[in-house]
Amino acid sequence: MTIEWLHPTLVLLAGTLILPLLKGRAMQAWMVLLPLLVLGLLTTLQPGVHGQFDFLDMTLTMLRVDALAMVFAWVFAIILLVGAIYALHVHDRFQHAAAFVYAASALGVVFAGDLITLYVFWELMALSSVWLIWRRKSDASFRSGFRYLIVHAFGGLLLLAGIIMYYLETGSITFEQIETRGPAFWLILVAFMINAAVPPLHAWLTDAYPEATITGAVFLSALTTKTAVYTLIRGYPGAEILVWMGAIMTLYGVTYAMLSNEIRRLLSYHIVSQVGYMVTGVGLGTALALNGAASHAFTHILYKALLFMGAGAVIYMTGKSKLSELGGLYRWMPWTFLLYMIGGLSISAFPLFSGYVSKTMIVEAAALDQRALIWLMVTMASAGTFLSVGLKLPWFTWLGRDSGLKPREAPLNMRLAMGLAAALCIMIGIMPGPLYALLPSPVDFNAYTLSVFLKEMQVLMFTGLGFFMLLKYLEGKDRITLDTDWLYRRLAPGLISTLAALITRTDQRLRQFIMERLTRMADVVERNYGKDGRLARSWPIGSMAMWTAIVLAMLLLFGIGRE
Repeated sequence: MTIEWLHPTLVLLAGTLILPLLKGRAMQAWMVLLPLLVLGLLTTLQPGVHGQFDFLDMTLTMLRVDALAMVFAWVFAIILLVGAIYALHVHDRFQHAAAFVYAASALGVVFAGDLITLYVFWELMALSSVWLIWRRKSDASFRSGFRYLIVHAFGGLLLLAGIIMYYLETGSITFEQIETRGPAFWLILVAFMINAAVPPLHAWLTDAYPEATITGAVFLSALTTKTAVYTLIRGYPGAEILVWMGAIMTLYGVTYAMLSNEIRRLLSYHIVSQVGYMVTGVGLGTALALNGAASHAFTHILYKALLFMGAGAVIYMTGKSKLSELGGLYRWMPWTFLLYMIGGLSISAFPLFSGYVSKTMIVEAAALDQRALIWLMVTMASAGTFLSVGLKLPWFTWLGRDSGLKPREAPLNMRLAMGLAAALCIMIGIMPGPLYALLPSPVDFNAYTLSVFLKEMQVLMFTGLGFFMLLKYLEGKDRITLDTDWLYRRLAPGLISTLAALITRTDQRLRQFIMERLTRMADVVERNYGKDGRLARSWPIGSMAMWTAIVLAMLLLFGIGRE
């Protein structure tokens, strides 16, 4: 194997095996060096197909390198480095190993050239990522982790069934655009949509991510949904259903975010909303829209990780996660507040921040495609994003009333990781050229034209004005907000209990029926073969002689015993 196609996933998995053997400074050094090694390896990859081999009359492709794969590979490796630095103070080696395997699996998905290889890494992502939830070691995290695993197991089953049907229909397992319109098309699409958290298949995300470990949530926010976006771009560009599902996602997420009181649940709903922009771009299918989807995935990973790191720092230093319990922290955690706001301005698509140069591509693609309603929906969602993430969360966490909490500033490694992500958000916002150069198609778009700038600033300024006018109605309230997860968190247990009771009753009745029949059979046997039964009675000599003659006559008649 030459260096031109040494698989980054294999290197990362091999390096992860060393991690549990290390302690202290050695472990921390390796946690930083390994992502840097992967970043260096990415610079050596040559475009093309590498690492092919035959398996059961199918050709598997471990490593397909092209522009689309590299966009996601670069940002996955970057966020692995950022997340590793953020987690340096954590001594849970198992959690670190799970995070690195999770990142390796995500890289395996984006480099997979066939559906079988994709499926293997797809499932490994689910199995490794769930430990980032369970390692919080709370009752809520255990329960949400199991729900998370069940949903992803179901999605994996759909994906496997779709791959088998696709192979039977086409005779190919190459992962390109899924053009067949049979059952395989829909099974694979739904499997991808589950991981993309498309409503109503999204509740696993907003259920599990707030219960994850503080450092694990950073990786979760970056990888699962964005690998799904990659697969949609690769397999379903131009699928009309995705235009509408994505636009609904953008509004659905911001609506529930406005109702959320828990800071990481609020941010989780905004993953749903922001991924909605990417899904819309995939559905539009134009070069500008697909470039927008890929670039927005790149910028989203960075600013969303920054937001989760800021929220995680607050939880780590205060032990509180609800807006109704926080307030006035800017005096005690000024650096965390400042770095969080860079993420907040980025996700809100403020000019000179990263989200602006990617989100506007999708919005403009909808306008150029003459999708007026879609354009209106994603623009309204943009206002809701600024309202909840850029204003509501920081106001009630760091500003507003004084909660009386006086925490220390976050540890240095946390601030360094946030600073690195924040610097990238600003650099991309000011100089989008390097990002645009990575995209799969040539970019003919300028985010800083006067028309695009003015449209975005109008939305942001009016949203800011509305926030301060309605401030008293936006305060966090400790309440329960029902979402589609109610179906399997409340309804499903009831249905399972009912089904279990039905099975128990059926089992009891079946046992009773069988015992009654066995008792009757025993009575018949007793009547005939018991000591007082018919066959036990003494027979007269005449009757015995008659039956002996009849038996001998039958033997002679049928020739039994003849040679």
